[in-house]
Amino acid sequence: MTHLKEGDKAPLFTGLDQDGNKVSLKELKGQKVILYFYPEDMTPTCTTQACNLRDNHAILKKNGFTIIGVSPDTAARHKKFESTYKLPFTLITDEDHSIINMYGVWGEKSMYGRTYMGLHRTTFVISEKGTITKVILKPKSKAHAEEIMA
Repeated sequence: MTHLKEGDKAPLFTGLDQDGNKVSLKELKGQKVILYFYPEDMTPTCTTQACNLRDNHAILKKNGFTIIGVSPDTAARHKKFESTYKLPFTLITDEDHSIINMYGVWGEKSMYGRTYMGLHRTTFVISEKGTITKVILKPKSKAHAEEIMA
């Protein structure tokens, strides 16, 4: 779905996290970043994916990764998601789809024969220099950390 590929420069963005703090990719230069886009907080598949990253947070952090989740949900909804599932990473709110559009993960989807516009679950692994080193389209929610580390 996305127009971005491995080797591309990751588009720079600034957004607000679940606590209302500014988060900027530019300020994370020098760190490896897992930037994962997901449709909606508190839904079964999104929760499974977030909990997999939570359960593997220590090993990902040990390998130098910073995790950032992005969805169109509000900061209040992100805060509830974080609190309910004890998520130890940043969740950015993107209600206006500015980051989502920058990364090209919004588009046509279909379910039960119905077509609609929505967010395509996609993960970008970004190097310390700001280059995309891996794009995971349709990540396996139950084994997402393993996909990232592979």
